[in-house]
Amino acid sequence: MSDVPGAPADLLRSLTRAERLLSRRLAAVLADDDLTTEAWRVLCLLADGQGHPMSEVSAEASLPPGTLTKLVDQLVDRNLVFRRIDPLDRRRIRAYLTTRGRREHARLDERVRTSLAEAGVPADTALLDHIADLIARLDPAGRRDQAAAAGPRR
Repeated sequence: MSDVPGAPADLLRSLTRAERLLSRRLAAVLADDDLTTEAWRVLCLLADGQGHPMSEVSAEASLPPGTLTKLVDQLVDRNLVFRRIDPLDRRRIRAYLTTRGRREHARLDERVRTSLAEAGVPADTALLDHIADLIARLDPAGRRDQAAAAGPRR
């Protein structure tokens, strides 16, 4: 830790520690359903009902394409996700939540929110707004893969 309050090393250490602790809490909530945090990221992205190209899902979930394909295969096997050819660009595949996937996402979302509330994590968007602002300042080009860390806004 730095001797200077607010030094960049303090910010990096604090954000890293918060991310690790949040990931552990989330993993504990999802473990009962045999889901990983990466699978949760995919379900959250697809929960908007729009369907997303696999390349976008890969960037948003911070997963390499090959790893994402294996993960989505598992979610398809569990009837949580399905894939379709993009009607506007037949070279692309879009992923969507199934009806069961939407129900499971809603159920798990409630469990995650309850767990975070029990930990005292603020439910308002102020924290997400600050993080999104930090990301925008650090990545002015606005690459989606970096913005994914902030997660969906509610």
